[in-house]
Amino acid sequence: MNVTVLSTGGTIASTAGENGAVPTEGGDRLVEAVPELDAVGDIEVEQVAQIPSYELNAETLEAIGGRVYDRIGDAAVDAVVVTHGTDTMEETAYYLDATLQPETPVFLTGAQRRPDEVSSDGPANLVTTFEAARTFANEGRGGTFIAFDGTVHAARFGTKVHTSRLDAFDSPDVGPVATVDREGVRILRRPRSETTPIANGSLEPSVYAIRSGAGVDETVGKAVVERGADGLVVEGTGLGNVTAELGAFVRSTVDDGIPVVVTSRCIAGRTAPIYGGVGGGAKLREYGAMFEGDLPAQKARLKLTLALSEHDDLESIQALFED
Repeated sequence: MNVTVLSTGGTIASTAGENGAVPTEGGDRLVEAVPELDAVGDIEVEQVAQIPSYELNAETLEAIGGRVYDRIGDAAVDAVVVTHGTDTMEETAYYLDATLQPETPVFLTGAQRRPDEVSSDGPANLVTTFEAARTFANEGRGGTFIAFDGTVHAARFGTKVHTSRLDAFDSPDVGPVATVDREGVRILRRPRSETTPIANGSLEPSVYAIRSGAGVDETVGKAVVERGADGLVVEGTGLGNVTAELGAFVRSTVDDGIPVVVTSRCIAGRTAPIYGGVGGGAKLREYGAMFEGDLPAQKARLKLTLALSEHDDLESIQALFED
C-alpha cells in the first residue's frame, strides 16, 4: 500500500516555546515517531505548510487542495493523509470533499496534545488514520474523512465539539462512518463523499459570517456589506431565526442582490423556516434568504464562497443549497 502524508502543522507538530506553542516538527518526524506505521507499506511525506490551523488562509487552503489533487491523480497512491491543526480541520476536510470528490480516500488527522506533552494523542490518531486508510482503500471507498480518537467522520458532518478533550470530533445526528479499535476497523455506514460537489469553485469571492443573538443589530452586517461582501452567512438561533433588526437587514441585503444563507448556532438539528415576525425563519425565506439544513456556518461560508465563484446567477446558487 502506498500512502502520501501531507504535513501542514497544527498541534500534532507543535512544541512549547517562549511565546507559546508553535509547529516545529516536520512530517517526517511525525511518521518516524510511530513505528507501527511501517507495517502499512510505502509512505511518502511532503511538507505543504507549517502553521497553526487557526492561521489558515485561502492561499494555504488552496495549496493543500492542489497537492491532494495531484496525489489522488496518481494511480500508484492508495490513500492521502493530511496532518492538520484541529481548529479548522473540518473546514479543510469540507473544502477538499466539495472541490475534489476524491475516489481515493483522503484523511485528515491531528492531535489535541502536543508531542512534548504527557500522553500526546498524535501517534494514536495516526495509527487510527492509517488503519482506516488501509481498509477504505482495500474496499475501494473514496471520499474525505476526519480520523480522530478511534473514530472516522465524513467531511460533510464531522465537526470539532470540544476545545481540549481527546474525543474532540463528532458528527451530530448521523454519527461516525467507522470506528477503529484493537480488532480493526468497524464500518458503521458506507464511506463516501457526502458533500455537494462544487468542483470548479475557488475561494476568491468575499463571504462573511455574522451571528444573531439577544440584542444583536445590523451594525456588523452593514459594515461587511460596505466592505464589499459578495455573500453573507447568518448564523441564526434555533431553527434559523434572527433579531428583528437583523431580519430587516437580511431583507435589504437580498434586495440589493447579495445572497444570504441562514444556518443555526445549534450544534445539531436542521434549520426550518417556521416562525414569523420580522426576523423569523418564515419571513427570512420570504425575503429570499437560503436555508442550509444542518451545515454549520463555517462550512456554509465555504460552500457559498465556492458557489459564488462558479455561478453568476442566483438560481444556480439556490439550487446548490436546496440539494
